[in-house]
Amino acid sequence: MAFLLSNLKPSLLPQTKSKSKEKPIQQTLLSARNSSQFSFSSSLSTLQSSTAQVAQVNTPTTGAQDKHHQHQKDEFYVNLGLAVRTLREDMPLIFIKDINYDIYRDDITFMDPLNTFSGIEKYKLIFWALRFHGKILFREISLDVYRIWQPSENMILIRWNLRGVPRVPWEAKGEFQGTSRYKLDRNGKIYEHKVDSLAFNFPQTMKPVSVLDLVTACPPSPNPTFLWGPVDSYSSSWIEFYQAVKDTLDHDKRLLPQDSLATCS
Repeated sequence: MAFLLSNLKPSLLPQTKSKSKEKPIQQTLLSARNSSQFSFSSSLSTLQSSTAQVAQVNTPTTGAQDKHHQHQKDEFYVNLGLAVRTLREDMPLIFIKDINYDIYRDDITFMDPLNTFSGIEKYKLIFWALRFHGKILFREISLDVYRIWQPSENMILIRWNLRGVPRVPWEAKGEFQGTSRYKLDRNGKIYEHKVDSLAFNFPQTMKPVSVLDLVTACPPSPNPTFLWGPVDSYSSSWIEFYQAVKDTLDHDKRLLPQDSLATCS
């Protein structure tokens, strides 16, 4: 029995050795496999990290631009609504009190059929001159707003009617209509105000003429037709009114007067 066992032991030795040799091979293969998996995982992680960094770099830039654009758009509509509301409140009272200038830019341009003036100080002077000379030349003077609308997103149009009773006994009351066009910039601030489409309200038997003909006629027309009766044009309160306002604006470096000066009633 012992002889058999001694004979069997050598035969078992190669098997044991082969198993011991297989383990390092398997471990080497497993180690190489794990190493390749780790390397692939590392490459994938690096690629994902780089992609995430690129996305983080691009996303804030695009998001900031969209946010700025949306903020600018919101600001425009807020200022647009404020401008419409302010004009609706100010226009009927321009001969009674000063207007709100917060809706205008400092470089605003005012245009009528004959003149162009730029700058907020000139613009303020226009409304002071309207109140001052309106109180001097008319017993009653007022402006009625017929309609306010937007023909386009950056423009406001106002249709109005101006009427007054002159202080002289030989003139009857008169009135004329026109439109004011306001242009807005990208921030919703008014940068241009143009008065045009002046149409005088005449009796049916009288032929209307343009404001250019009335003010610039040389010699003046002996029969001005913008009043409710035949009156010598030299004594026309409306022409005097326009000329007085224009002369006020033509004086450069003039300080803005106070409304307390215009106390006529």
